[in-house]
Amino acid sequence: MEEKILLKYSQNFLKSKNLVVKILELSSIGPQDLVLEIGPGKGIITEELARRAREVVAIEKDKGLFLFLKEKFKNNPKIKILNIDFLKFQLPKFPYKIFSNIPFFITGEIIKKITFIKPGEKNFLEEAYLIIQKEAAKKFVGQPYAKRNQMVSLFLKPWFELRVIYHFKKTDFYPIPKVNVVLMKIKKRDNPLIEEKQAQIYRDFIVYGFTHFKSNLKNTFKKIFTYEQFKRLSYNLKLENSLLPTDLTFEQWLGLFECFLTRVNESKKSLIIGTENRLKRQQSHLHKIHRTRT
Repeated sequence: MEEKILLKYSQNFLKSKNLVVKILELSSIGPQDLVLEIGPGKGIITEELARRAREVVAIEKDKGLFLFLKEKFKNNPKIKILNIDFLKFQLPKFPYKIFSNIPFFITGEIIKKITFIKPGEKNFLEEAYLIIQKEAAKKFVGQPYAKRNQMVSLFLKPWFELRVIYHFKKTDFYPIPKVNVVLMKIKKRDNPLIEEKQAQIYRDFIVYGFTHFKSNLKNTFKKIFTYEQFKRLSYNLKLENSLLPTDLTFEQWLGLFECFLTRVNESKKSLIIGTENRLKRQQSHLHKIHRTRT
């Protein structure tokens, strides 16, 4: 039964309490912290989190594991067990941290949920420590951990610092995973590099850059920056005309975006606005066609 649960939710659980203690020591979790745990399984991390944190809220979707955890921790007032899908869980409206060995198949949805910046509202996540597939970590952390920055990494970096802080052995888990696994840290920046009110136009700008390339960077932004503007940007940001969007560093993207905000006229800015939503509609249409054909 346990093996079926693990396969169902694509989870590989840690075997060693000593290893759990070791990786928790890499975190900043302390006696003042509220910590969320997503997919606690048999509670090996939960138990150690409760030794360090003020309160642990463990969110377990599987009913059988939920009942097991409720019984296991019934005498521990620092641990609260919830039987709910984390993607439907309402995040706290006060500071909190996360430490979780998450289901790999919903990594993207979880990270999107906890890092979402909604205009006019505050994101109360302070830090998240997520055990995830190495390939997924490359996508979210980007450079210098990966060779290139992908779009999703650039979406996060103005507001969060991301890095890999531990590499696991496959034998650290049961069942043994077929993929390499790491511990990724997400830390909210004390001072965001872009204001929240500019979050959407920044995302539109990044999407435009990644979906309108015409073989090189200069042609990508030909309708946005004038010849003189791009010439100056190329010098200041050390841009080569042959670069593709994935070749640029995050700092170069920030430089391009700053110029876009301060130097580009409104008519050209209108070419950027709404780009992300247009991409989402296209993807939704393609998914619908795929479902219909299937």
